[in-house]
Amino acid sequence: MCLIGLQWRDAHYRWRIAANRDEFHARPTTAADWWPEDASGGARIFGGRDLKAGGGWLACTPEGRFAAVTNVRGTTATAGQYSRGMLVSRFLRGSGTPAEFFAELAADAGRYAGFNLLVSDGVSCRYASNTPAWHERALTPGVHVVSNADLDTPWPKTERLRLVLEADSDDEALFQALADEAAAADDELPDTGVGPEMERFLSPPFIRGSHYGTRASTILSWSGDGPIHFEERCFAADGIPAGSRRTLLGSSNDVHTA
Repeated sequence: MCLIGLQWRDAHYRWRIAANRDEFHARPTTAADWWPEDASGGARIFGGRDLKAGGGWLACTPEGRFAAVTNVRGTTATAGQYSRGMLVSRFLRGSGTPAEFFAELAADAGRYAGFNLLVSDGVSCRYASNTPAWHERALTPGVHVVSNADLDTPWPKTERLRLVLEADSDDEALFQALADEAAAADDELPDTGVGPEMERFLSPPFIRGSHYGTRASTILSWSGDGPIHFEERCFAADGIPAGSRRTLLGSSNDVHTA
């Protein structure tokens, strides 16, 4: 996951997430679905799964718990002993608060590849990163955005998504924001050590590439009472649409669109 926007405790939502997952197209994954019990420890978890290293990038439970993770670019951090995607399943398998989870995670956070992590139990929401060193904080009500730098770092892609979320736009407008392919101006590009050409390629919210690019755009929302609305649009190499799914989690009548 390389772009996450979150509305936390505003007038309409307990939480609302709009996110793009950017990844190598050859990396094996499953589209959003219920995780099997052997992967979730018996918890009811819904989201995509990484079949190479396990875990996921964005998932939730019908009770309002969610976890979302991105990598951190522009650091010299080692690959890590464990995949950062396991942090998603590790939180969602548990029942502790975000603060309790981070108190436990702090001791071994350095064993994971560099990460930005957002977790919520539906009551509180916290952010943590292990790069350049462990740090975490509670989220205040409002809009927060993260890509591959620290939370609320004003990269061009994060600020574009922030504006749409702050306008409390409908889901289709959010999907349009996630589909934005316009590269940032050169004087707006961050310097993360990958060179100007790669910075330019990675700068739009939606990355279209034959080997690496945006593989899923996802919107989740929850009022705090009732089902969670989940919609995901998947993409193959070169940004070719590869199916979608819309689901009401926690409802007795889930709606699915293939």
